[in-house]
Amino acid sequence: MKIAQVAPLYESVPPAGYGGTERVVSWLTEELVRLGHDVTLFASGDSCTNARLIPGCPTSLRTTPGCHDFLAYHILMLEKVRKHRAEFDVVHFHTDYLHFPLCREWKLTHLTTLHGRLDLPDLVPLYREFSDMPVASISQRQQDPLPHANWIGNVYHGLPANLLRFHRGPGKYLAFIGRISPEKRPDRAIAIATAAGMKLRIAAKVDSADRVYFENTIKPLLAQPNVEFIGEIGDHQKADFLGNALACLAPIDWPEPFGLNMIEAMACGTPTIAFRQGSVPEVIDEGVSGLIVESVSEAVEAVERVKSMSRAACRNVFEERFTVSRMANDYLKLYQRVLDQRLLDQRSPFNESLMAELAESENETIAEDAA
Repeated sequence: MKIAQVAPLYESVPPAGYGGTERVVSWLTEELVRLGHDVTLFASGDSCTNARLIPGCPTSLRTTPGCHDFLAYHILMLEKVRKHRAEFDVVHFHTDYLHFPLCREWKLTHLTTLHGRLDLPDLVPLYREFSDMPVASISQRQQDPLPHANWIGNVYHGLPANLLRFHRGPGKYLAFIGRISPEKRPDRAIAIATAAGMKLRIAAKVDSADRVYFENTIKPLLAQPNVEFIGEIGDHQKADFLGNALACLAPIDWPEPFGLNMIEAMACGTPTIAFRQGSVPEVIDEGVSGLIVESVSEAVEAVERVKSMSRAACRNVFEERFTVSRMANDYLKLYQRVLDQRLLDQRSPFNESLMAELAESENETIAEDAA
């Protein structure tokens, strides 16, 4: 199959540090290439891939000095997609809804994975208007705010089985990984670790949009003796960071669409203590790959309970549910589904009538021969 993957340009594919969507696009692209498919990746020019790379900009926009208008580069990338569109059986977009009006004009076979939060009132009229656009979710819970969207499937994220090694022994600290932001609630993580008498290590990115929150709310808390702030880390550092932890904390305060940190920890054999929000009940197997809580006090109690959990069982859940091979095969099924639908849509009433007449004529001929 000839497949195009269209990634956001904010980070390289894969990203050097934090970057959930771009990381997933990388894993998917490389697995599709490994399976023998002809894959083209539209991404920033500093991306690294075994697929054919068509750059949408020279380097990732977040690391490009003086870049102020991110939208301009995405529009230029979509123009490149338009020029090459005849080369692909299916185009898989990871760029939210930016391409929706264009896809109606291009008449191409396409699929869009929605990676972000969808519980925003502004999105309701947009997805009503574009209810013909085939979209996929990354958790069933993510679909709830937009029941009228054209959902054709749900695909949970998956990562390479050998990316993060399994650690048999539990560590002596709690880990928080991802992004410093109000919805991720690193302040809760600090409160949980402090009340449990545990060290907390924080490996997280601080976006410019969250800089004030970091400076005013989180930075003063980092002075506590049990808290260590490491900053942003890449994949090569995650195995030790997560694998050497007793548990990963996900004290989120928003409808998390997925949460890569939970399956990254799972791959290392490290259970996650997570608040019951968004995708958490779908991703965490309660009592096996983690514990789901409702409050800080419950999370503190869970720290003691997690010590007796089997890290091997946690890793097994990852291998059964969240590998890149499973993810790629799920997407291949969706690609075939949109291809089949495209063929149905292309059948005109004239052709339908002609096919019916030919079938009727053939049946009459068979009947005459039998007589």
